[in-house]
Amino acid sequence: MSDYQLTPTTPLEPGEAVRQSFTPDRTTYIRDHAWLAALAMLAGMAILWLMGNPYIWTGAVGGLAAIAVRGWYVASDELAARWDLTDRRLLGPGVRKVPLARIDKVRVIASAVQVITIEGDKHLIRYQADPGRTRAAIEAARG
Repeated sequence: MSDYQLTPTTPLEPGEAVRQSFTPDRTTYIRDHAWLAALAMLAGMAILWLMGNPYIWTGAVGGLAAIAVRGWYVASDELAARWDLTDRRLLGPGVRKVPLARIDKVRVIASAVQVITIEGDKHLIRYQADPGRTRAAIEAARG
């Protein structure tokens, strides 16, 4: 069996309870990849134009293909990831665990929520339908 887990495997402590779980949203995942594809298409075309290539349209095809393949290839893992918020900790995929008292900052970055610990560790809860609500839930749990 692989050590790579997409859901929390850290056991709950006695008396600890999961308050909320955060899972990726498929529509948000697709929307974010559509934006990435548009940017990759523009970048590919711009690079070919700067190089003097007369077939700049191939940059659009390449950018779209690259992001589409990437999105399809990693979708099963990205959409299966789960974070659990307990009354004491934030538990991430595998054995990731962040005591609420050790959280320094919680930021929204596009459709993701970044959790930064006092020690400087950074964790990303990706593809949230409402990242503001996810952030607010973590902030509320911190007290």
